[in-house]
Amino acid sequence: MRKPLKVALIPGDGIGPEVIASAQSVLEATNLPIDYCWLDAGWETFQRAGTSLPSETLVKLRECDGALFGAVSSPSHRVEGYSSPIIAMRVALDLYANLRPIESTPVPGSRTNVNLLIVRENTEGLYVKQERLEEGGSRAIADRVITQHASERITTMAFEQAKSRQEQRKQRNDTPNDALVTVVHKANVLRVTDGLFRETALNVANGYPSVPVEEQLVDSMVYRLILEPERYDVVVAPNLYGDILSDAAAALVGGLGLIPSANVGDSFVLAEPVHGSAPDIASQGIANPVAAIRAAALLLTNLGYKSEADNIEWAINSTLADGPKTQDLGGTATTDEMTEEIIKRMK
Repeated sequence: MRKPLKVALIPGDGIGPEVIASAQSVLEATNLPIDYCWLDAGWETFQRAGTSLPSETLVKLRECDGALFGAVSSPSHRVEGYSSPIIAMRVALDLYANLRPIESTPVPGSRTNVNLLIVRENTEGLYVKQERLEEGGSRAIADRVITQHASERITTMAFEQAKSRQEQRKQRNDTPNDALVTVVHKANVLRVTDGLFRETALNVANGYPSVPVEEQLVDSMVYRLILEPERYDVVVAPNLYGDILSDAAAALVGGLGLIPSANVGDSFVLAEPVHGSAPDIASQGIANPVAAIRAAALLLTNLGYKSEADNIEWAINSTLADGPKTQDLGGTATTDEMTEEIIKRMK
């Protein structure tokens, strides 16, 4: 008997509760022993409790093996006392890597032969949120923090992921696809901060002589990602660049409604769909649950349950290829109908 996993479910805002419920249903269909814990975080929590991330939520999270987070509605204007709960969880749990797999899907508009992984530094850069106003409010300044420590461990994560992906391809007898790590920066302009990231990353690369490495300036990377996404394997970037690149890459394979991500540390995994809270369709039962279900599969992968995760992915792709579709995919299926179809196709 395997020890039960303990998974926290944090629905968040908008369509979050609906898609996280779908993800839970799919996890239950794997028959893995999992104990669930429902926790609060998000804008609605802030409005109700005065904090977007209650201390009790963090206490309970530290008792779990991993978590699924739904979506968050963040105001575009400054609200006194409010800050993003997902950023706070990344910092509090030291979830220093954001892993975003970008793979071709059987939907209209998806590019073919795309199978890349964006590895985004998750704890620093501009997202340290050290901002201030000067000169009576007419001058705004944000500090950008890049450290050797964070740059080293995110690059190490990227190279380890590249090695693992190459080994998995060999085991599946896939068409050989050489490992490649692409280091993204803008060191030609930001010579100190991006210079430190670049230098540290290339030093890490020296410890992986069997894995080729290349560099791309971030603006050139966007251009080449659009033109030839199939050539990339693992892309590693500082926080803001990785955020922009991963959302842009989602457009290559069907959009944000299909893409998961995992916030990973040395002892905890928090997976989430990358779409927003979609308040305009909340509680209507028409939200696309695929990204959240894929987040559940990504959570299992990072907790060591790869075969169960692969089963979920196969069922998703089978459904996307010839099953019912939600409205955003050109069909009329409800959230529940899409979820039930995926479960039905699981082996």
